[in-house]
Amino acid sequence: MSPNALIPSHRKPRRPSASSRALRAGVTGGFLTLAVTGATVPANAAEKPVAETQEMPTITTALATSAAKSADTAEQVAFNYERQALQDSAFSKAAKAAEKHKAEAVKKAKAEAKKKAEEARKAKEAAQARASRSSERSTLSAPSTSTATGSTATLVSFLKAQLGKAYVLGSSGPSSYDCSGLTQAAFNQIGIDLPRVSQDQSTAGTQVGLDNLQVGDILYWGSAGSAYHVGVYVGDGNFIGAQNSSTGIVERPLNYDMPTGAVRVL
Repeated sequence: MSPNALIPSHRKPRRPSASSRALRAGVTGGFLTLAVTGATVPANAAEKPVAETQEMPTITTALATSAAKSADTAEQVAFNYERQALQDSAFSKAAKAAEKHKAEAVKKAKAEAKKKAEEARKAKEAAQARASRSSERSTLSAPSTSTATGSTATLVSFLKAQLGKAYVLGSSGPSSYDCSGLTQAAFNQIGIDLPRVSQDQSTAGTQVGLDNLQVGDILYWGSAGSAYHVGVYVGDGNFIGAQNSSTGIVERPLNYDMPTGAVRVL
């Protein structure tokens, strides 16, 4: 036996520390549970529960997935709104462009129609003018219904007898004539005294229209009172006159050289 076996120890028994605790953890119903138990309980805390429990929420996979889906949905809605706004803007611009194009097309069509109408009007007027001139020429070149009788026949007979004679300026026959010399000599055959020059002969009688000519009417070229040439209408759409030094005295149709007017002295 050891000599010290009966000697009591002076060391006090070691007591557990009041602050010493055991930690127990667990997951219950989606919450983290922490249980803390003390090794010793003070005397005045005998009524308190042995374990103190604190629950903390934890983020589960389902919750994270739900939050991600909500974010995606919000982003999709925002994208849809933006896309719709862009589409509406594009449609509005397209509609305005279409309206502008339509207005320009209508304006252009009206201008083209107006231009064509104006061209048609001018063409119609030109056709009417040509038809009028053609009708007038046909009337003037048509055979006369008047028959030379009496003094008229004598006048035409004298003029035809001078055909082929020379044209000489200032001459009044009998071998050559100028235009007014020939008409003066012809009317002298039937007792009518005409002025000598063509200017005065163009106002010697009553003015008549070229569409109402009779045999014996004096034709003139130029204006009345200042005519530069004269001849005599002999019927059948023809006239006789001393034309020029190249042709002499000839018979020609009216449309060979249309006169300006005519006077009637018979």
